[in-house]
Amino acid sequence: MYIEKMSSPKELKKLSLDECRVLAREIREALLNKAALRGGHLASNLGIVEATIAMHYVFDSPKDKIVFDVSHQCYTHKILTGRKAGFLNEENYNDVNGYTNPDESEHDHFRVGHTATSISLACGLAKARDINGGNENIIAVIGDGALSGGEAFEGLDFGGSDIDGNLIVIFNDNQMSIAEDHGGIYKNLAELRETEGKASDNLFKSFGYDYYFVKDGNDVEALVESMNKVKDIDHPVAIHICTVKGKGYDYSEKNKESTHWVRPFDIETGEEKNPFMGERYDRVVRDYLIEKMKSDPKVVTMIAAVPDALNFTEEHRKIAGKQFIDVGIAEEHAVSMAAGLAKNGCKPVFATMATFFQRTYDQISQELCINNAAATLVVVNASVYATNDVTHIGIFDIPMMSNIPNLVYLAPTNKQEYLAMLDWAIDQNEYPVAVRAPRNGVFYTMDEVDTDYSKLNTFKTVIRGDKIAILALGDFFQMGEELIEEIDKRFGIKATLINPRYITGIDENCLQNLKDNHDIVVTLEDGVLEGGWGQKVAGFYGPSDVKVLIYGLKKEFLDRYNVAQVMERNRLRVDLIIEDLADLL
Repeated sequence: MYIEKMSSPKELKKLSLDECRVLAREIREALLNKAALRGGHLASNLGIVEATIAMHYVFDSPKDKIVFDVSHQCYTHKILTGRKAGFLNEENYNDVNGYTNPDESEHDHFRVGHTATSISLACGLAKARDINGGNENIIAVIGDGALSGGEAFEGLDFGGSDIDGNLIVIFNDNQMSIAEDHGGIYKNLAELRETEGKASDNLFKSFGYDYYFVKDGNDVEALVESMNKVKDIDHPVAIHICTVKGKGYDYSEKNKESTHWVRPFDIETGEEKNPFMGERYDRVVRDYLIEKMKSDPKVVTMIAAVPDALNFTEEHRKIAGKQFIDVGIAEEHAVSMAAGLAKNGCKPVFATMATFFQRTYDQISQELCINNAAATLVVVNASVYATNDVTHIGIFDIPMMSNIPNLVYLAPTNKQEYLAMLDWAIDQNEYPVAVRAPRNGVFYTMDEVDTDYSKLNTFKTVIRGDKIAILALGDFFQMGEELIEEIDKRFGIKATLINPRYITGIDENCLQNLKDNHDIVVTLEDGVLEGGWGQKVAGFYGPSDVKVLIYGLKKEFLDRYNVAQVMERNRLRVDLIIEDLADLL
């Protein structure tokens, strides 16, 4: 097998092109087998196997620098740069992560997991090369809908006008984002495909790039020929390659969207192994929004190229019709557009991952909050329990969003409360509202939940006690319930349990009243502590005799972490909190 010889790109260069084709089949088999057992980005990687082989066949990495956009298309690159064991041997699967990582290899130049960045990063590398008098090739690989991202345009604009030397943009055109492409740019790309690159209108040429077209981007020979033409070129150039997403695996070619990223599955049928059969909040909210849109034509659901954030499959998108908007990979645009929709009489709901909301801080502050535009933001995967790759962790949202004036950020603790908060947020017309989707499972309450949240920053006392008060925010509320039971068992104290509900403020009346018969206040929040919600509570009690214990996460970048270990390290466990209380008592 050729794949077993791939200790570095030097070994690849010894192969003939026919042998490279065999290698491509071997790589696809390895990618498929690993994804079937462990999950990961599948369709996007299957489509770019030959292009990656061609890049390493022609260019001289790591001297020549290859930058992958999003870097979820880098699996073949990893195999060819000495990390094949992480794809061939099950015991080594965890040795490599799903994105480029300079800690793994000198062939990786950035840790990247967000999209539309590769051209800008490459511009920086190219400019530094020119300043330092270097002569290496700088290659930016972009595709999977990433050209719809604003930073990609900014990078293209700068590269085509301000880079005087070598800059090679390889555009992997598989006619897909995660789902279908969105944006006027793709009309021109379709025209270029249909005319085999000869259309008079040419996006890349308009930005100042020389242009090459490869009709079959899964043909190693054609790719090598094109890349040889541009190697060591002295000006910016774009190579437009047309590939098939999911190439080589029939199920993936027919189901490109659902196999973009997969959980462990059966190769023969494509069906997920051990699918979760219980209730999931993404589906709960999706079904709620579909019914809401049916009953109110002003309600609009928005996503930014990640329909899976709310499990909006193609079927559900068709049901929603024009009331469903996919803006492409353009989160900043989505928030500003939501402000415009709200100001002109619609009720927009924009849902995406917490990690992607980080890209929209300015738009939330400027367009939404300064203008008090009544849009609803659904913040998904904002939790220690969610995605654990360092590029996608969602634990920084509370300090970021809770400190923007005029924004109301709500933290539901159960299904009924979550839907009630969404309903209020959508129908009210006074505030921009964000709702933090719970991530610790679907819980129900036997109590009535409020339907009106317009009296801002009003905490809800669920159990009234004394001496110790537990303020358990959002999906740490269930931990709070366990904690008060253990306090009773251990210390014989009937503690107070409070559901704060509002992340963006504190209930000063409630906190003041607790001073009368409470000595200790404990806050629990599923996010980083510094600048977070618990510190606001601690700040209130600063001049008083009330002792405050705040529990949350340390400010740090976590990567592929074990949740139990992180919780223990941060003392986010009932038995450890009891130990801390025992010291105080």
